[in-house]
Amino acid sequence: MHVAMVIGGGVVLLGVFLLFGKLWGSDAAALALAAKAFIPVWLVVALINMWVGVTHAGYSVREELPILVIVFLVPAALAAWAIWRNA
Repeated sequence: MHVAMVIGGGVVLLGVFLLFGKLWGSDAAALALAAKAFIPVWLVVALINMWVGVTHAGYSVREELPILVIVFLVPAALAAWAIWRNA
């Protein structure tokens, strides 16, 4: 359940980035730039989520790595789609 909530938060965060891209640039290039800016920010958030899982929840890095990949890739794939669509 936690994984789904984090992925949902990533999708919402991508929506916020795209909204600000639309408000500031109002063209397709601004949306693509906003999606490009989202990816490294989301990587940091996903790594922090992994760190919390390892340090506070008691999971090992080996247990958390597949979750990190899933949590990062789903919103990042949506951002890649937005970049491709608006390029």
